Amino acid sequence: MVAGGEPQATSHEPSCYSCSVNEVDVQGVRRGALLYEGKAKQVYATEHPERLVVAFKDDATAFNAQKRGVIAGKGEVNSAVSARLFGLLEAAGVPTHFLKTLSPREQLVRAVQIIPLEVVVRRFAAGSFAARYGVAEGEVLEPTVLEWCYKSDALGDPPLNDDTALALKLATPDELRALRRLALKVSEVLGDFFASRGLELIDFKLEFGRAPGGELLLADEISPDTCRLWDRQSGERLDKDRFRRDLGGVEEAYQEVARRVLEDA
Repeated sequence: MVAGGEPQATSHEPSCYSCSVNEVDVQGVRRGALLYEGKAKQVYATEHPERLVVAFKDDATAFNAQKRGVIAGKGEVNSAVSARLFGLLEAAGVPTHFLKTLSPREQLVRAVQIIPLEVVVRRFAAGSFAARYGVAEGEVLEPTVLEWCYKSDALGDPPLNDDTALALKLATPDELRALRRLALKVSEVLGDFFASRGLELIDFKLEFGRAPGGELLLADEISPDTCRLWDRQSGERLDKDRFRRDLGGVEEAYQEVARRVLEDA
């Protein structure tokens, strides 16, 4: 399974803001209490009950947090890359939680109730998929494979089928259909965009949430933490696999992805 994200950004009561003793004003947004801290991000309240501040960290984990480290500059790279990609997706008709960038590693986002399903989209065989089915890494998958995983660090994010997701009441039938449609749209848009930047989008992980009105929004992040990205010419891995597999050059790979994604932004 591709890199895990955050069980983050749920909607919170307005009173959460008032419990902060370390308010910070960033571009006119008053960042209040720390509501949640995960492996890669921190989530803060704001004065608006339906707005949150997400701060990206340099901390890195792999293998369900069994491996830990720090990737210098990762927080800024992931925030900038995510912001650009969320903007592209919004323009293509995929609704997201992203509102604006506040600082190099902070974003203002819409508060959502995260659906406890990770949507894993596999365009090429790699990682655990290749190992599980004995398929060579890099083999094209036709059709694109979508997998659900139950978001639970304690359980190791186990895979689910549709019936299990419904039986556990993680999503409704209509939501599962919408998630599939949105995930395939994301794959189409980002696959084309990354190809234009000399990158192959191998696979990636998405998280969605419900806005207060029930609308499904793409949430969390899209970055080298959550995507496998290979150089189309050399096949070089430019993502978190460099950290997972001790390949070296992790910071340089993240910066290279940022350079290509943000070019002409």
